[in-house]
Amino acid sequence: MAPMNKESFRAAGYNYYDELQFLGDVTGSEAPFILGAAGPVWAVAVTEHIPFREIVNYICRERVRAFIERLHAVLCRLGYDEPRIAVAALNPHGGEGGLFGREEIDEIAPAVRDARRQDIRAEGPVPADIVFKRALDAEFDGVVCMYHDQMNIARKLQPRGDIATLWMGLPVVGATTAHGTAFDISGKGVADPGSLRAALDYAIKLA
Repeated sequence: MAPMNKESFRAAGYNYYDELQFLGDVTGSEAPFILGAAGPVWAVAVTEHIPFREIVNYICRERVRAFIERLHAVLCRLGYDEPRIAVAALNPHGGEGGLFGREEIDEIAPAVRDARRQDIRAEGPVPADIVFKRALDAEFDGVVCMYHDQMNIARKLQPRGDIATLWMGLPVVGATTAHGTAFDISGKGVADPGSLRAALDYAIKLA
């Protein structure tokens, strides 16, 4: 589908944070999630469309481990034999041993250890300001991020024809662009269709 404006969706009477939550509800899917594609790097975020102040409430060992497992399963489905997964830190510099926050120590690192015990090649927590640089340098095949912008700022710096957003955990594969509605250029004939083409290509590949 083309990009959707969340504010307009709400104004039309749909009481959902985003289209994924809506699709999950109407299909009875218990745990749909967003998969971000950016060229050779795939990514998921432990939290998505929620207020920033609520993010830390969702960074728990079980949830982080679940997203590592989900990304690993998708990468295996895409043909990676032993996917290499980086798990991003939440706090600056990976928390600096608890100086800037304990989420890395108490929640993220234990989730990584859990994943390794399942023979998943996970590494982390990796400081967020370097994790995508390392992934794009081919150290990792996928990245588990802690929140929406942590994943998407890095992703959207890649060429438009390489990025898309996919919805997983539904009865069928769904995909959309990795950019917004851009109402400011509507009707001007200057929109770049690269991400929409990429969304179609990725959906076909996964299907």
